[in-house]
Amino acid sequence: MANHARLDNETYYDKFAHWYERGRDEGYHKLVDDLSVDMVAAHCAGRDVLEVGCGTGALLRRIDPLAKRAVGVDISLGMLRQAAERGLCCVQGTATELPFTDLSFDIVYSFKVLAHVQEIERALAEVARVLRPGGRAFLEFYNQRSLRFLAKKLAGPGKVALDTHEGEVFTRWDKPGDCAGYLPSNLKIVAAHGLRIFTPSAFVHRIPLLAGTFRRAEWFGRSRRPFSSLGGFYVLEVEKA
Repeated sequence: MANHARLDNETYYDKFAHWYERGRDEGYHKLVDDLSVDMVAAHCAGRDVLEVGCGTGALLRRIDPLAKRAVGVDISLGMLRQAAERGLCCVQGTATELPFTDLSFDIVYSFKVLAHVQEIERALAEVARVLRPGGRAFLEFYNQRSLRFLAKKLAGPGKVALDTHEGEVFTRWDKPGDCAGYLPSNLKIVAAHGLRIFTPSAFVHRIPLLAGTFRRAEWFGRSRRPFSSLGGFYVLEVEKA
């Protein structure tokens, strides 16, 4: 499923910038961020790390102290201003034309971004280009076979600013089996992970009697088959040959 974009990605995320971290420090959004950071963090010590689509630096600020060097790239100047205020090393650029030389990084990760890139194969080729041999990348896709997809269909696009909603940016929903087909031949799948597997709605993480149960379930299922293939956010962990 794809929406026809009425806004280019840069304009959309500039509008989203002031709203992006609203509520991200608690409940559902914090859980998803915790799951994402934990996945990458174990590989960062002594490494050069790149986040593609770093936004306001919400994740990069947690990776930065762990890495030898951590760099972010984003299309939105509105987002990047907030990342810069955190003292993070970030530059403006696009996923399909990364502003870095070949073989610059040991680790590359991208969350909540690739589903909004129409030229997905070009973007993944760029990841492979800047990644060193033996390096690892964590690449997140939106999963059509998930509760999150069903919830989005039923609820419709949510607001990201006073005059902007999610339906105004290109969004691609993939089936897990299709994601491997986007990869260049020198990126090999090591593992697959799923985020937001069991959560029917972010609201359940506001209910004290349910929040703990769903949080434990999400941690349990993240990297275990068959649960990982049902994550609303489907992450391929790949290694460069």
